[in-house]
Amino acid sequence: MRRSVFDEDHEAFRKTIRAFIEAEVVPVYDEWFAAGQAPRDFYYKLGELGVFGIRVPEEYGGAGIESHKYEAVMYEETSRAGVNFGGSGVHVLLGLPYIEMLATDEQKQRFLPKFVSGEEMWALAMTEPGTGSDVAGMKTSAKLSEDGTHYVLNGAKTFITGGVHADRVIVCARTAAPREDDRRFGISLFAVDTKSEGYSVGRKLDKLGLKTSDTAELAFVDVKVPVEDLLGEENKGFGYLGKNLASERWGIAFGAYAQAKAAVRFAQSYVQDRTVFGKTVASFQNTKFELAACQAEVDAAEAVADRALEALDAGELTPAEAASAKLFCTEVAHRVIDRCLQLHGGYGFMNEYPIARLYADNRVNRIYGGTSEVMKMIIAKDMGL
Repeated sequence: MRRSVFDEDHEAFRKTIRAFIEAEVVPVYDEWFAAGQAPRDFYYKLGELGVFGIRVPEEYGGAGIESHKYEAVMYEETSRAGVNFGGSGVHVLLGLPYIEMLATDEQKQRFLPKFVSGEEMWALAMTEPGTGSDVAGMKTSAKLSEDGTHYVLNGAKTFITGGVHADRVIVCARTAAPREDDRRFGISLFAVDTKSEGYSVGRKLDKLGLKTSDTAELAFVDVKVPVEDLLGEENKGFGYLGKNLASERWGIAFGAYAQAKAAVRFAQSYVQDRTVFGKTVASFQNTKFELAACQAEVDAAEAVADRALEALDAGELTPAEAASAKLFCTEVAHRVIDRCLQLHGGYGFMNEYPIARLYADNRVNRIYGGTSEVMKMIIAKDMGL
């Protein structure tokens, strides 16, 4: 079936990204994997390539293209190569929307040029130890100083992707107690400078997958945050977070579909080369049937991911639709990658093969951005159930 989601400009960008990956990432990716993170200077290279500024207005150094399709191309190309770009994904997918939506003109002038160049990498800190998906239950606090010049931030966050290399972190903190009839009230967002006194990065967490993406624990002890770094209005942070969940969940859905597509490519290449019992693994009927079934699932996931992408670009992707796309695409990827690993036999369990790394990387898709169970709750509620 012919895809209509990408045009000539997107395909030209695809060629550029593919060449960049082959030259700058593939030769050193094993080193990144062993180190547990991409090197900080890699993000400057992405900045020079222009990938951070695609959706940033031209007046701040970006290209001013209001579309997520270039991000979609990067999802496909990184998955195709069996690599990822470390914490840069949250920089664009999670950091940029809050700057676009909430930052004042003065803040945009301060933040966006450095965002585009990679000089300041951004991350988002919501999750806290013990609260998980219950954002309203956070304990991190930000109290306004008596002279009104700054907030004093105290608390801790965990599972913060990009947290090791981040230069600015959007920290969610309580500026007021929750109301009896609204426990979501009282949360505010701050663009915190990670060089601030009292700000510290704890453990770089040892994850099952996404080994090249730095994930950290953060701690705040009497961190002074200038009032000029408040994003949006006080106490309305929970609502802001909700507005960006659709794009975040689309990103996870599209990334999962891209991983499933790559898994079929890896498996097909492997079984055509691998010989057992005097025949290629590809010649066995079971292999053909397994790969055919996987391809059919990938085709369906591609259609869902593309439709969600078009809706997102049109500003029409609803929370329930985003949840549905995430649920479907991540579950498809789970099934397809598992079956493709099985076709590799014992070699599929070895990290030197991209299918093994893909298997581990994929697992978190059904957890972060809202678990599959949460997605089902959202969809059911939209159905009136």
